[in-house]
Amino acid sequence: MDLNNDNINDSTELRARGNWNEVKGAAKQKWGQLTDDDLTYDEGKQDEWFGRLQEKTGHAIDEIKDWFSQTFSGTSDDPNRPSNRS
Repeated sequence: MDLNNDNINDSTELRARGNWNEVKGAAKQKWGQLTDDDLTYDEGKQDEWFGRLQEKTGHAIDEIKDWFSQTFSGTSDDPNRPSNRS
């Protein structure tokens, strides 16, 4: 289910919030230029947050969403990943 229409499964988001420090560390390892400030998420400002990550990493927003989705769900066949949607 995706109640907030952000193309990330809600159960994935809830798991992510529980493991956020771990995920922030993984994101900083993947994209070394990211800081804690870059990874600070403000509720309701997801588009701005993904735009900031896109600007800092040089990766497309869908690639970033895919990475987060795969990291949170632990699988590459998650139907909610942008690259798996038809």
